[in-house]
Amino acid sequence: MQPRSIEQTMTLGAPLLPSSAERAASADDLAACRELLRKGSKSFFAASLLLPKRVRVPMLPVYAFCRVADDVVDQASEPGAVEALKARLAAAYEGRPHDSPVDRAFSDVARAHDLPRAVMEGLIEGFAWDAEGRRYETLSDLHAYCARVASTVGVIMSVLMSVRDPKALARACDLGVAMQLTNIARDVGEDARNGRVYLPLVWLEEAEIDVSKWLARPVFTAALGGVVERLLQHASVLYARADLGITMLPRDCRASIRAASLIYSDIGRVVTRAGFDSVTSRAYVPLGRKLWLLLRALAAPTPRTPLPVVACEAEVDPPALPEVQFLVDACARPARKGDRA
Repeated sequence: MQPRSIEQTMTLGAPLLPSSAERAASADDLAACRELLRKGSKSFFAASLLLPKRVRVPMLPVYAFCRVADDVVDQASEPGAVEALKARLAAAYEGRPHDSPVDRAFSDVARAHDLPRAVMEGLIEGFAWDAEGRRYETLSDLHAYCARVASTVGVIMSVLMSVRDPKALARACDLGVAMQLTNIARDVGEDARNGRVYLPLVWLEEAEIDVSKWLARPVFTAALGGVVERLLQHASVLYARADLGITMLPRDCRASIRAASLIYSDIGRVVTRAGFDSVTSRAYVPLGRKLWLLLRALAAPTPRTPLPVVACEAEVDPPALPEVQFLVDACARPARKGDRA
């Protein structure tokens, strides 16, 4: 019998394996997960290279499962796709993963690291919101979306680093929201051409932009640029808040998270230099610039600047955004002897 490809094994209908709580992820399974990360997110992959092996290796199956889940929800046409994916997630947590390299490796990592299932369910919910084309009326509504599709990744990384302090988790969530807001600012034109809009609708209304008319003919205007600028300014506040959490991480993990923050926030710099026009062209950070930012992160993996003046609501120890509190609550644990500093 011919061996199945990775794509063939990553299906909702794949058979389940017998329970085996002690089974270690095979080298082949991990290689498949690594390839998904390398192809799926070049920026995240580059930053991950700075992580210590003890974090980088378990991160691969988690990222791969998230990527596969996103694809399943995005491509599925049947109404029960999300529920089937939740059942697939439950099987992994019960030690009966689907017969897929990603599911097998994820199952081992999730149970070994006590990764809360509520976090993964929140991520799937965010993917479902994407699939249904949900729009976001207010900034708070957009925060709720970012919490599910991005802050989940932040708390997952924290858990894999054995960081469970609520304050550190709140800062990880800030970084996730900031990154997603940056992605939204970068992809305004691309999203519009696909019939999607993620910018807060009340902001667009305040800028006197008729969403229906604009989606019918997405062009850049000064008014739209003002909305994009406003979103990037808010993201900059959250990047600065996230910087406060870098020193709460294990020393050997700080450079990687700093690099991810620098690379993603640099996308905002490119959009800004284009006059906040992310409709005419899509901003990207050249490879040479990414390498320079990686070196910068290695040289100074600590907070870059004090909180900006515009962040008047941000104290020295800002609380978690209300929309991400459920993630902090799910992951928080008392400090244990032996936790890394």
